[in-house]
Amino acid sequence: MPSYCHRNGLAAGVAWWRLVTAARLWRRHAGSGPVLDFGSSCGELAHFLDAPAYHYVEEDETLAEAAASFVTGSQRRTLETLEAGHYGAVFALDSLEHNEDFEGLIQRLIPALADGGVFVLSGPTENLLYRMGRRIAGFRGHGHVTTIADIEAAAGRHLTRVGRVRVPVGVPLFSISVWRRPDA
Repeated sequence: MPSYCHRNGLAAGVAWWRLVTAARLWRRHAGSGPVLDFGSSCGELAHFLDAPAYHYVEEDETLAEAAASFVTGSQRRTLETLEAGHYGAVFALDSLEHNEDFEGLIQRLIPALADGGVFVLSGPTENLLYRMGRRIAGFRGHGHVTTIADIEAAAGRHLTRVGRVRVPVGVPLFSISVWRRPDA
């Protein structure tokens, strides 16, 4: 969450730009139904969606409590309580790069997609410019164990990419992509 309220306006602006871009891609490609936000932080994504329901998975108790209070009607889930075929969209924005078994997480989230549902991914490129910007902004990496390129490659083994945007334009610090099951 620190990036959304960072004292450096450029760092904060890029963070919000990612959310707006993810919401636009969702609107362009989404199936109908509720959405799931994996690694939701305090639920800031929900404010950019007009979904019928917002569910989230967040392990950090403080952030989960914030999401519950900031997003009216939101419901917290765990990987074990996800309903198969329930979500028109599953978002994993800037969360999977913190997990060594990111492909296993992708495989656990895919069954939650409804027919025609989309999986929206976002993550840092970890390129030289990104690493320099992170250092200038005072971030230390926050436990990143992989890159969005690796995550998208893993997603590509199970899903078909239907859209992607890199932000900022011309300076790819983040990749936001949309995926569907091949049978959809």
